[in-house]
Amino acid sequence: MGIILRVLFLLILTVCFAAPVVAESLQQVMATLEVPFQTATPAAMAIHDVDTVFSQESTIASLEQTQSGSGRVKLRFDRVDPKKVPLVSFRWEYDLPTRQEIVSDGRTIWVYIPENNQVIESDITAVSQARPEDPLTFLTGLGNLSRDFSTRWGSPERDADNNYIVELTPKRTTATLTHLTIVVDRSAVKEYLGGVTGRTFPIRETTATDPNGNTTRIVFDAQRLKLNRGMSPMVFRYILPAGVEVVRPTGSQMGH
Repeated sequence: MGIILRVLFLLILTVCFAAPVVAESLQQVMATLEVPFQTATPAAMAIHDVDTVFSQESTIASLEQTQSGSGRVKLRFDRVDPKKVPLVSFRWEYDLPTRQEIVSDGRTIWVYIPENNQVIESDITAVSQARPEDPLTFLTGLGNLSRDFSTRWGSPERDADNNYIVELTPKRTTATLTHLTIVVDRSAVKEYLGGVTGRTFPIRETTATDPNGNTTRIVFDAQRLKLNRGMSPMVFRYILPAGVEVVRPTGSQMGH
């Protein structure tokens, strides 16, 4: 076989047997993020609760200092009112660098730092209004990310494990967040394209950047993640430790 025919034959084999390349759109990846958390999504296709461990890196740009942390996070999405977004409860328990708890039952948020012997107690609605795009409270609007943020592909568009990277910029000016980077699980996108949601937690990691260039990166451990195990709302009922000081900030204080 002549060299030209041999090359042509190889080209034909490549065209015939190469795996098809699917170019997922940004809209499809964003839908993968949003649909499992929307009230209208059928219960069998929704994400109701999440339990996993996380690691965190917080960087202060002006000082070029990075602090690492880790712990366990539990999330619960309660579809109380079909006309509203799910009520989100969460429990962040930090083991490192120091013990700390951030707990919310969807209505009240408690921040406990044992070394200060103090619990900061706030109304979650007041926190959301004072700091609407705060990285801590953006979980309450997971089903409406495309409504609240302008979206575009990250640079690069994929990470080393071929997960998708998207950049979100708040549509409303905020003093706490300039943009949010989310790494979306490629398995969750594949499932969404196949008509299935609710089997894989779509968020692999998030990085929040504030106007001063400070960043907070949170990575969720996909290997140790438990999904839709029927988590009790009692998990998010916070019992104040004995002898702690309770501080209740005003709305203006929460806005700083």
